[in-house]
Amino acid sequence: MALLGVSGRRAKSTPRRGPARGRVSARRRNGKPAPVAPRVPGVSIKGPLGQRYTEVLTPAALRFLADLHREFEEARERLLAARAEQQQRFDAGELPDFHPETRSIRDDESWRIAPIPDDLQDRRVEITGPVDRKMIINGLNSGANVFMADFEDANSPTWANNIEGQVNLKDRWAGKLGFTDPETKKRYQISDKPAVMIVRPRGWHLLEEHLTVDGEPISASLFDFGLSFFHNAKAQIAAGTGPYFYLPKLETHEEARLWNDVFVFAQERLGIPNGTIRATVLIETLPAAFEMEEILYELRDHIAGLNAGRWDYIFSFIKKLARHKDYILPDRSQVVMGEAFLGAYAALLVKTCHHRGAFAMGGMAAQIPVKNDPAANEAAFAKVRVDKEREVRDGYDGTWVAHPDLVPVAKEVFDRMMVGKNQLGRVRQHVRVLRDDLLKVHHGTRTEDGFRLNIRVGVQYIESWLRGRGAVPIYNLMEDAATAEISRAQIWQWIRYEAELEGGIIVTAKFFERALGEEMERVKDEVGADNYAHGRFPEAISLFRDISLNDEFVDFLTIPAYRLIA
Repeated sequence: MALLGVSGRRAKSTPRRGPARGRVSARRRNGKPAPVAPRVPGVSIKGPLGQRYTEVLTPAALRFLADLHREFEEARERLLAARAEQQQRFDAGELPDFHPETRSIRDDESWRIAPIPDDLQDRRVEITGPVDRKMIINGLNSGANVFMADFEDANSPTWANNIEGQVNLKDRWAGKLGFTDPETKKRYQISDKPAVMIVRPRGWHLLEEHLTVDGEPISASLFDFGLSFFHNAKAQIAAGTGPYFYLPKLETHEEARLWNDVFVFAQERLGIPNGTIRATVLIETLPAAFEMEEILYELRDHIAGLNAGRWDYIFSFIKKLARHKDYILPDRSQVVMGEAFLGAYAALLVKTCHHRGAFAMGGMAAQIPVKNDPAANEAAFAKVRVDKEREVRDGYDGTWVAHPDLVPVAKEVFDRMMVGKNQLGRVRQHVRVLRDDLLKVHHGTRTEDGFRLNIRVGVQYIESWLRGRGAVPIYNLMEDAATAEISRAQIWQWIRYEAELEGGIIVTAKFFERALGEEMERVKDEVGADNYAHGRFPEAISLFRDISLNDEFVDFLTIPAYRLIA
C-alpha cells in the first residue's frame, strides 16, 4: 500500500479522494457572493471557501503562515527523517534508553522552568473535545478548570472542520461565540466563568494539504498553531489569559526545541513578549519518556507541564517495539495504569515535572455515561474515581475527562484528596525508574473477545472519522484516534507473531479475515442495516484490513485515512 514518506508527502502515484482543487469561482451561494481567495505570493488555497473562511484566511494571516513554513519546514523534515532512522535502529534490535549525551541536563540541579501563569495554577480537571461550535461552548461551560480545543486526535481533519474550528476560536475571543441548535432551537452561549482554553494543534508528522506554500503542503502543526496564535493571542492576553497550547506526539527534545523556536519566532513577529506562550507537552510516545527532562529544558521559557497521554503511549509502545517478539501486549483492557511500563512512566513523569517546577497532568478517563442503566453507569463512574484517586496519590496536579458528566466525578476526588491548587510541592525524589522499568510488559491474557473487540472498535472509529467525526462513543467509551491506533496495532502485532489466544486459537491472517467478516455482520446489526449501508464502511474495512495485514507497520492510520476525506 502506498504511504506518505518521511516528510509526510504523498506518493505521486497514489489515487485519492481528497481536498478539492482549484479556486472557488465567484458564483453566488445562498444568495450571497461566494468568497474569493486572497492573493498572497507563494500561497495557494486548495480547499473550497465557505462563507466565513476568509475571516481567518486573511492576507496577513496567510503571510504569517508562509513565514512559518519557510522558516521551519526544513527543520521539520529533518526531524521526521531522524524519527525514521531511530525506528530503523529499534527494528534492528536496539531498545530505547536514556541518552548519555544529555546526562548533564538531567544532572544539573540549577535549572527550573519559568513561573507558571496564575490562570494555569489550578488545573485539577481538564476536559477535551473537538473544535465544532457546540462542543467548544459545552467544554467551556462544563465546570472543568480547563477546556482543550482539539485539532488533533478528537478532530477529523476535514478542511471544513479545521477552518470552522478556527472561526469558532476567533469568535470566542471576539465575544461572539454562540450557537442555536437547528433542530431543538436551543441556544448555547458561554457562561460568565468559562474554563481556561488550551488549543491542541496536530502533530509534526501531519500535513494540511489544502494550503500550499511555494508549491508544498504546509505542516498541519504550523497551520493550526499559526492561525490560532495570529488571530487570538493579543485578545487572549487582553482578557487576562494567554496563548496556551498542548503539543502532541513529540518523540525527542530536538522536536521540542523546534516548537520553542517556532514560539520565539511567532512572538517576535506579533510583538508579544517572549515567554507569553505556554505549552503542555503530552508524553505519549515511548522515546519521549526517556527525554522528559530534556523536553522541559528545551521549552523551559514556554512550558507549563507534561501530560501522561496514556492511550497514545500504549500505541507507541507497540509501534516502537513492533519488531521485538518479547513485547507483545495482552488485551487492551488489561494494560492498565499503575502497573508495568505504564506505572513506571507515570511515576517518572510526576518526579520529573515537580523537580523542575512543572505541572504533571494525569491521563484521560474515556468512560461516558451509560444511558438507561444506572448500575452500569455507576460502575463506569466508580472506575473513574479509582483512576483519579490513584493519580492524586501519585502526585498529579490534575487530570483529563472526555465527557461533561465526569467533570464533577473527577473534581470531587481532587477536591477531597488534594490540598491547595496543585501538588507542585510534592517532589518525589525517592522514585527511581530505570530503563527496564519503562519497558516492562503487563502480565495478562490475549483473548478472542479482545481480538474481535479491536476489530469492531477500529473499523467503527475509522468509518466515523471518514464522515468527519473525530470523537466517537463506542461501547460506552469515548474513542478517538489514539484508541483506534491501539486496536489496529495490537491486531498487527498478534498476526505478525501468530499469538496464541486463550482457548488455543492461533492468530493468522486467515483467522483475521474470517473474524473481520463476522464482526462486521455484528456491527451491521448494532448500528442498523440502513446506517451501515449509507456509511463509509467499505472504505473503513479496506483501510483497516490493509494496515493490519501490511508487512510494514504503518506509522499512523490517520495518514492513509487523510487521503479518503473530502
